[in-house]
Amino acid sequence: MSKKINVGIIGATGYTGSELVRILIHHPSVEIAVITADSRKGERFVDVHPQFRGIFDAPLVGIEEIDKHDLDVVFLALPHGVSMGFVKDYLDRDFKIIDLSGDFRLSSPSVYKTWYKKDHNFSEGFESAVFGLPELFRARIKKAHLVANPGCFPTSAILALAPLLKEGVVDKNHLIVDSKTGVTGAGNKAKTNTHFPVVNDNFTAYGIKTHRHTIEIQEVINSYSGEESSVLFTPHLLPVDRGILSTCYLKPTKEMTEQKLSMLFKNYYGNEPFVRLVDQVPSIKQVRGTNFADLFTTYDERTQTIITVSVIDNLVKGAAGQAVQNMNLMMGLSEDEGLTIVPIQP
Repeated sequence: MSKKINVGIIGATGYTGSELVRILIHHPSVEIAVITADSRKGERFVDVHPQFRGIFDAPLVGIEEIDKHDLDVVFLALPHGVSMGFVKDYLDRDFKIIDLSGDFRLSSPSVYKTWYKKDHNFSEGFESAVFGLPELFRARIKKAHLVANPGCFPTSAILALAPLLKEGVVDKNHLIVDSKTGVTGAGNKAKTNTHFPVVNDNFTAYGIKTHRHTIEIQEVINSYSGEESSVLFTPHLLPVDRGILSTCYLKPTKEMTEQKLSMLFKNYYGNEPFVRLVDQVPSIKQVRGTNFADLFTTYDERTQTIITVSVIDNLVKGAAGQAVQNMNLMMGLSEDEGLTIVPIQP
């Protein structure tokens, strides 16, 4: 049996850290060598996430402990603005880094400051970081040392937009993305707007015109298509635990039919292990707990509008699962290894 890949998870207290463990403990080629949480150092993982009792009971240690381990891959499940410090200190190490924060997803420190409202202290990281959406950038990810794992909203939206922009068949200045997310997208720290009495039996739009994922969606589809575009993105908060549904509205610039639209998406995603092209409007429960992205496309002749509907689990394909998919590519493994999970429904 070949040597297992030693991984470290930096930041274990949040939902993303928990999901990374849930996936990686069943990954046949991986050993979780160290897991850190400076705020809970000295406790055990099950003290923070009791659902792992009797399954994974590792101690939580400080970041400095990673120097005691021969690591191959490190996952950063740290907040925006914190990951950049780790990357600055450790980018020259032998292990590969997969950053699940937004610190290296954008094109430059100035763009980051505009949208995240904070300074970036490691501009060199932007030069080496690869945006970790395998369906678009698989070849680059395989060679990467630092991967910027995509945001959850951008994953759902970019998959639904990219083929149309790449083929130049839609108006690049009329891209409307209407997205809904479960509450776990806001993290596990208590906030007024995610308090149960506020979220339950309610439905809210937020971040109108200013949400930081707007620029991530726009920059990535621009890079992929080679054309400048303009994205109008509006997120909404659903009273559910997890899942994202994004509905995109686009105006075709060339003659379009249902058959042409279907064939275009099949040409791009027909052989993808985690994009499922569906012929009925999908729901978030159909991908719950998995790395799948279910994608529905249709053309409305009456209004001459292309409509795409994309659903993902925000914590898996939108975070931890996609990070493991990227790890598999970076380490020369089968892309779906450890990720063949059946959705939980009902």
